[in-house]
This record gives sequence, structure tokens and C-alpha cells, in this order.
Amino acid sequence: MSEVDKEPPRIEFPCRYPIKVIGTAGEGFVALVTDIVQRHAPELDPAAVDIRESRNGRFLSLRMEIVATGPDQLQALNTELKATGRVQMVL
Repeated sequence: MSEVDKEPPRIEFPCRYPIKVIGTAGEGFVALVTDIVQRHAPELDPAAVDIRESRNGRFLSLRMEIVATGPDQLQALNTELKATGRVQMVL
């Protein structure tokens, strides 16, 4: 089987799932992201979110871990974060 034919690894839900959200720094960005994530993953502890500023201070990176319950939850979370207009990337 070639590399192209391989299926991506399957995730077994529920599982601990790391998320990194990168967006434009500014007032309320951290609260906006954590509020959205908590709607989809209520167990998130905002105190456990790792916040890092880019070198020039223009962007913020928020790293957190949630309990993922399924692909629908992850898709809905990604869609809502991107819809804010302030989130550049969700990894």
C-alpha cells in the first residue's frame, strides 16, 4: 500500500484532544475563544489555557486540551471559532 492509499489514523472518541487557536490579538480575544470552546466542551478550565503572544504582539496563540466526543463536536467548534472573524487558524 502506498503512502497515498493509507487512511488517516482513526480517532477513538471520547478522547483528550489538544487544540491550538491562533488569532488577532486584542481586547476580549481570550474570553471570546474560551467562551466558544466551553460551549462545545464544558469541562474546559480557562485557567489551564496556555496563552502566547507572537513576537510582534499582533497575534495570540491559545493552547488547550478538551475532551472530544466526536467529529461533529470538533467540526461545530471549528466552524464557530472561524465565524468570529478574529480566528486565523485552528489546529
